[in-house]
Amino acid sequence: MNSIKKYLGIVWLLLAPIVIFFLVAGAVANIDAAGKKDINNPIIWIIIISIFTPIAIGLMIFGWYALKGEYDHLPESSEEL
Repeated sequence: MNSIKKYLGIVWLLLAPIVIFFLVAGAVANIDAAGKKDINNPIIWIIIISIFTPIAIGLMIFGWYALKGEYDHLPESSEEL
């Protein structure tokens, strides 16, 4: 189980920057001043990117701790905390 946690830590570490990249690439591709739809509005993209960037950073931190082995032994009772 601990090896699965470490492999998933690598997945989370790689997934977070990829998600941010695709969000920014989607914003660049869809923002159009002459567009009439909501997807062409830059304000919408700024809001979406500003919400999902901290989530992706937290995912990277979670992956880093999983890769380091911080979750190998989880406490079973409150005395272990």
